[in-house]
Amino acid sequence: MQAIQDKVVVITGASSGLGEATARYLASQGAKVVLAARRVERLSKLVTHITAAGGHAVAVATDVSQRTDLNRLADQAIAHFGRIDVLVNNAGIMPMAAMSKLKVDEWDQMIDVNIKGVLYGIAAVLPTMQQQQSGHIINLSSVAGLKVAAGVGTVYSATKFAVKALSEGLREEVAADNIRVTTLYPGAIASELVKGSSDTQAAQAMQAFYDAFEISADAVAHAIAYAIAQPADVAVNEITLRPTRQTF
Repeated sequence: MQAIQDKVVVITGASSGLGEATARYLASQGAKVVLAARRVERLSKLVTHITAAGGHAVAVATDVSQRTDLNRLADQAIAHFGRIDVLVNNAGIMPMAAMSKLKVDEWDQMIDVNIKGVLYGIAAVLPTMQQQQSGHIINLSSVAGLKVAAGVGTVYSATKFAVKALSEGLREEVAADNIRVTTLYPGAIASELVKGSSDTQAAQAMQAFYDAFEISADAVAHAIAYAIAQPADVAVNEITLRPTRQTF
């Protein structure tokens, strides 16, 4: 993982789950991590842990549904470390429910976080990466962005299919700028996502599914590190990872 040493990595949704695991692992490999989330107290504890272990980390309070927050996040990364090498667009929510339940407010929230949040992150870092003529944007989709989770997560799937489309379009646009784009499609990974459903039926079904199959968030952290660590002329564009026994 020598190629990760001293890379400046911005991670959204870093206060728990996949984002936290990724921050811890990349920092252990020598990356300088910029941690973004709304829960500043949890970010501060993570920064303390990383720095106590000899790593480099800063925390920036960030709501990814607000474009100004993402712009400020990018500015803080440059102010602290002078550049941005990688953006991990990890922040996301998963309030599952059948469409017939008409959870319209939750649809809006998923669009704001899962789609707009990804776009705002890209917009915040892309000019810097183009100026550097290097960079890496890693977007977190889901296996539900490859196959529609009908009956319980159609709208969630729609947001994750959108991430897939945005990533592929971005990849083609920025390849000439020496900017890499990677999309991850995780299956049941241990995180707080599973607790995001207000619909009782969906919440129980999702919890049972995760209880049966989930694997550690470290699996995603290692996959992200693998993509980052490739030589500059190699782009790992897509990674799908599931628990071995998960069929969906």
